[in-house]
Amino acid sequence: MNRVLSMLQRPFVRRSLAAVSAVLVFTACQPQASTASSSGVAQASGVAQAATPSDVAAARTPATPAVQGRMMLPDFASLVQQHGPAVVNISTKGKRVPLRGRGMAPDDPMFEFFRRFGLPGMPGAPGGRDPRGGPPSSQDDGEDGPSMRQPGGKGSGFIISPDGLLLTNAHVVDEADEIIVRLTDRREFKAELVGLDKATDVAVLRIEAKGLPSVRLGDPKKLRPGEWVFAIGSPFGFENSVTAGVVSSTGRGLGGQESRFVNFIQTDVAVNPGNSGGPLFNLDGEVVGINSQIYSRSGGYMGISFAIPIDLATDIQRQLVANGRVARGKIGVAIGVVNSDIAEGFGLDRPRGALVNSVEPGGPAAKAGLREGDIILAANGRLIERSEELPTVIGLIRPGTEAPLEIWRDRATKRLSVRIGELDPPAATVADVGKSAAPVNVADRLGLVVRELTSEERARRATDGAAADGMLLVERAQGAAGESGIQRGDLILGVNGKRTRSLKEFRDAVSQAGKVVALLVQRGDQQVFIPVRPG
Repeated sequence: MNRVLSMLQRPFVRRSLAAVSAVLVFTACQPQASTASSSGVAQASGVAQAATPSDVAAARTPATPAVQGRMMLPDFASLVQQHGPAVVNISTKGKRVPLRGRGMAPDDPMFEFFRRFGLPGMPGAPGGRDPRGGPPSSQDDGEDGPSMRQPGGKGSGFIISPDGLLLTNAHVVDEADEIIVRLTDRREFKAELVGLDKATDVAVLRIEAKGLPSVRLGDPKKLRPGEWVFAIGSPFGFENSVTAGVVSSTGRGLGGQESRFVNFIQTDVAVNPGNSGGPLFNLDGEVVGINSQIYSRSGGYMGISFAIPIDLATDIQRQLVANGRVARGKIGVAIGVVNSDIAEGFGLDRPRGALVNSVEPGGPAAKAGLREGDIILAANGRLIERSEELPTVIGLIRPGTEAPLEIWRDRATKRLSVRIGELDPPAATVADVGKSAAPVNVADRLGLVVRELTSEERARRATDGAAADGMLLVERAQGAAGESGIQRGDLILGVNGKRTRSLKEFRDAVSQAGKVVALLVQRGDQQVFIPVRPG
């Protein structure tokens, strides 16, 4: 025993024993030791189970990646790689117009930046001119006279069918003489405008190609605030840029005439000029919306962007492709907001629905028995939470359809049935004119899109003492008509000396005309013949 103690007192022996102890402690902390210890505890408690093959596989490749119990970010890169090729860049050109002073084309990627920060020659700066028609400055044009530019713009879009059908915003392609679509593989196509609907800001294009990559469409009604979404587009001309964020809200009404038929998806995805018309994807790689608007005090992204729900857009697309126009339903009521005071005064449990402020005499609502003071709680099976939702719901119902209404009247729920009317006589679009029975495509030949005046517009003209002629309004003048001087807002009275009072008469007259089509146009208080030589 004394010999052992004397050996332990030697420095070399003490250092060796310390090293061995450290190795034993380190080994005890390895996963194998912890697993064995855990197994021992499980067996002692009587709940030990054999690991199944699926458990082993799950341990190797977890289905839901997590870090310390928190979800990891989505794999946006794989989603973009898979679905990005169906997103396109869109550029447009209009007719050439004179440009006074020094300036920059509005389709230049840096146009917005320099316009807002005062580059000389830009609108708002000394010697500037608004390229969208603002007043010219007093700056001289120089010896060479005014320079010319061809206005245009850039936007985004996406392919919805392999045979070349695309969706974008109406404001991206409206009044464009030429539309160029560029794919991610850098192929370019000249696009045909199938039709557009300004009320929802949806446009349909077609390119001559087959076997194209196309997107899958999702259900925007399943979106929840806080859910991840991402956008692909061309902000400021930077093609195929990807931005991501979350859904901020759904069913967002923006008010105003231009947006009354859309309940937007609100997100915090970065959207800027050039993103317009591009797709908003969910994490399943499905398109749930078309990026359309932003809320901004600076002209650029400030954290709030809005997308048109894709189910609304595809309904518009189907009507434009099939009929060349959009038939929108109406019931003939003026509505107001149901706030907490209104709800309390009417005995409603909480603020919801749309308050009927007035009913159009003889309209569909009046015939159905709807009255002032009724609160519409549901229409055609869709609950109405906010008043701005009602025009969207009614607008999507086909005119002539019987639709059920659930209303709140005299502190009780009642049910009515209303036959949906048509909101307005449809405006002729490119697709509508193109489907004319005339042997020549009028829109392609003249570059004109015209429509008949509505009954309200005719009544107003009669009140102002205007003649009964001039029932055709120019919605768009491009191509040969635009170059000849025809303007949007002109009234067409006749063709080649023959008066025309309907769209059919106009089509027939143009199709029978020769190499020159002389249009009698009323502009303000003046009438003038403008010869148009079709291209």
